[in-house]
Amino acid sequence: MRLIFAGTPEFAAKALAAIVATGHEVALVLTQPDRPAGRGMSLQPSAVKKVALEKGIEVFQPLTLKDAEAQARIAAVGAEVMVVAAYGLILPQTVLDMPRFGCINIHGSLLPRWRGAAPIQRALLAGDAETGVCIMQMEAGLDTGPVLLRGAFPIAPTDTTASLHDRLADLGASLVVEALGKLPLPAAAQPADGVTYAHKIEKAEALIDWSKSAMELDRHLRAFNPFPGAQAVFGGQTVKLWQATPVAGQGDAGTVLSVDRNSIVIACGEGALAVSELQKAGGKRLPVQQFLAGHPLKAGDRFDLPA
Repeated sequence: MRLIFAGTPEFAAKALAAIVATGHEVALVLTQPDRPAGRGMSLQPSAVKKVALEKGIEVFQPLTLKDAEAQARIAAVGAEVMVVAAYGLILPQTVLDMPRFGCINIHGSLLPRWRGAAPIQRALLAGDAETGVCIMQMEAGLDTGPVLLRGAFPIAPTDTTASLHDRLADLGASLVVEALGKLPLPAAAQPADGVTYAHKIEKAEALIDWSKSAMELDRHLRAFNPFPGAQAVFGGQTVKLWQATPVAGQGDAGTVLSVDRNSIVIACGEGALAVSELQKAGGKRLPVQQFLAGHPLKAGDRFDLPA
């Protein structure tokens, strides 16, 4: 099948690689313009662009799809379908209508739950028992289109955004290849009940509120791993907490209850967190024993509470 692929991050790159490996003709790849990154802030291609260049596929990086020139280039491909995954640009109706089978999207949630930009993090923060991928027929609304295929799996107690991302990317790649082999597929309209929105993650959300329960803060750490990292403040200095386990404990919220070579136990609004990996600003992620060597903490110390 002759198609256009539109995507930008690693989540999308896995799908593109799977589509190419299956033998479909990817005639054009759309991806975001190169962005500054790294210490030197030099321009870096997206994960999708890297795969496209490796496979010898033409790459198009428009700033918008609303102008006539961009639309003419897409129309000239004569694609039967466009596959979209975390692309980052809005597709106007003109573009949605171009391919014979329209545009299909790989979305990392069980729609209609968690429409929007950050479904993985929001599922973890909410304590959802499962997540998955929907292959959706795109329309003008935000992730409102009918679902062609879906797959689900349970969220493990230790899952982070990083681990869920990788499992969802693999599932999305598998499902979109299946969908392409079966087009046209019957489409199931999303139910009106159960709609939630996964708003974009803001860095300010990563700040830990010790008045919350240990169970909530455990989900908080896992949702903001790897980005931007759950942030606590001690003595006015930011410390990122990367790994922790909810445990029994009682004390004023944010107070260090005990310290040993394996964990720092910190009181929460309900229960406590046994933190096993931390990172001071400008430093590396360290297990507790190494962290304490340069940043001593003791029982009775207290992390700053949000203003």
